[in-house]
Amino acid sequence: MGAPRAVCFDLDGTLFDHRGAARAGATRFLEDLGLAATESTLAAWSAAEAEQFERWRSGQISFQEQRRARLRAVLGPLGTRLPRDDDGLDRLFAGYLRSYRASWRAFPGSVSLLRGLRADGYRLGLLTNGIEEQQLDKLDRTGLDGAFDVVCTSERIGFQKPDERAFRTLAEELDVDTADCLFVGDDLVHDIAGARAVGMRAVLVDESPPGAQGASDLRTVVLAALDA
Repeated sequence: MGAPRAVCFDLDGTLFDHRGAARAGATRFLEDLGLAATESTLAAWSAAEAEQFERWRSGQISFQEQRRARLRAVLGPLGTRLPRDDDGLDRLFAGYLRSYRASWRAFPGSVSLLRGLRADGYRLGLLTNGIEEQQLDKLDRTGLDGAFDVVCTSERIGFQKPDERAFRTLAEELDVDTADCLFVGDDLVHDIAGARAVGMRAVLVDESPPGAQGASDLRTVVLAALDA
């Protein structure tokens, strides 16, 4: 196997600090509703996000409905009176989105790593499970926009990680063979197993505490994998 020609990334949890932004956003959102942002409540918010996002990823519910379900799962048990209609729930969730968006940031070193890889001649790709508008907005607000030759959101391409077709589409749009790609992600199933299933090399970035870079430094992990 020759040296990779392309380096491909997951977004949330790999280049972008989703966990930190989600925690900060949820804290502000709950406090604005007059609720205490306790560790147990924040844990419940995180768990509801993971559960309902997976239901959307697997095609069980719509993207909007997974947001509404999160509100019902967390705010209902706290005694909050929730709107009965979908529009009302969507307006309520918009309060969280404003706080979440205000906390968006790339992990330290993400932008410089991508610039360095581009300068070294690698083609760069991004593959992310999410809706096109929000994921592109994240890139724009965090300085990651323009760094990639190809950006594949699951909404645009029609396939969710770890579906092999998502990774194959990424390679096709980059105009490289899957064997010529190194994929970097933070999820063993969606990122690493999915990439390896189509013959890509793959490297795991360890999950991190909220607001910190991964336990394994992103630059160190990527460069070590390229030199292997």
